[in-house]
Amino acid sequence: MREFGGPEVLRLEDVPDPEPARGENLLDVRLAGVNYADVHARGNTYLAPVELPYIPGNEVVGTTPDGKRVVALTRGGGYAQKAAVHRRLQWEIPDEVTDEQAVPLALQGNSAYHLLFTVAQITKGQTVVIPAAAGGVGTLAVQLAHRAGARVIALAGTDEKRRLALELGATAAVDSSDEYGLAERILDAAGGPVHAALEMTGGATLRQTLDAVGPRGRLVVYGFAGGQLADVPVHTLLQKSITVAGFWLPHLYSDRTLPLAASMRQLFDAVANGTLKIVTGGIHPLADAAKVHGVLNSRTGTGKFSLDPTT
Repeated sequence: MREFGGPEVLRLEDVPDPEPARGENLLDVRLAGVNYADVHARGNTYLAPVELPYIPGNEVVGTTPDGKRVVALTRGGGYAQKAAVHRRLQWEIPDEVTDEQAVPLALQGNSAYHLLFTVAQITKGQTVVIPAAAGGVGTLAVQLAHRAGARVIALAGTDEKRRLALELGATAAVDSSDEYGLAERILDAAGGPVHAALEMTGGATLRQTLDAVGPRGRLVVYGFAGGQLADVPVHTLLQKSITVAGFWLPHLYSDRTLPLAASMRQLFDAVANGTLKIVTGGIHPLADAAKVHGVLNSRTGTGKFSLDPTT
């Protein structure tokens, strides 16, 4: 992309191979994951501003120079045939896990895991609200929370997406297509206030979700897909002793206590033993990146979309 804007700014071009920096490998990319963060980068609303020209893509499955198949996190550059990746941010994929199963685990899988267990600190028997429950992070978060013994209240905008959330283990699924009355619908579905909620829409949806959180509950914010930031009402936080936290996965990239390595092991094991299902939106040619972004913009897609630079 040589300018910011709609999906049409994504164009297929030939560019020089990236030059790996110290500590990096040059991967031959097999699949590039598409994430909502890429939509923010394209629209110049990403948390970390990007410089043009820019190649989007923050997670890839690729092959290392010595032939290992890995899934890796990048800081852009993933929508390409080759990507430079730090060795600390790549993990060898077990034979039992396919490329398509592995590609969402690095960014969306780690995000879902750490949102639930590192930040929200979900435990067995607690009730948690998970938004965009049919999306990439949402489908994984619903399953991870269910596996941990939590009660999941899934938010989704269509009947089809709500059915999917229930199939993945949600206790109840709530219509989120209209923020008006959302708090009441969550409270009805949960049978009362919830222990924790994830939030990634912003605006009125954030305030409605906060209203459904009970005393000493937790709200974890990880996006503003609706395009509107929201001020959190301090009176509500004090009145109910609610903790609000923000989360952005790149802040774990340099953590030398290796929290990502530990979560990746658990994610790989869960996929390999069949207890974590990857809901896919399909593999698309790299040249169709703009079309895939159009689907994300319309919020009509389900599951994980990947781009194949070999087609």
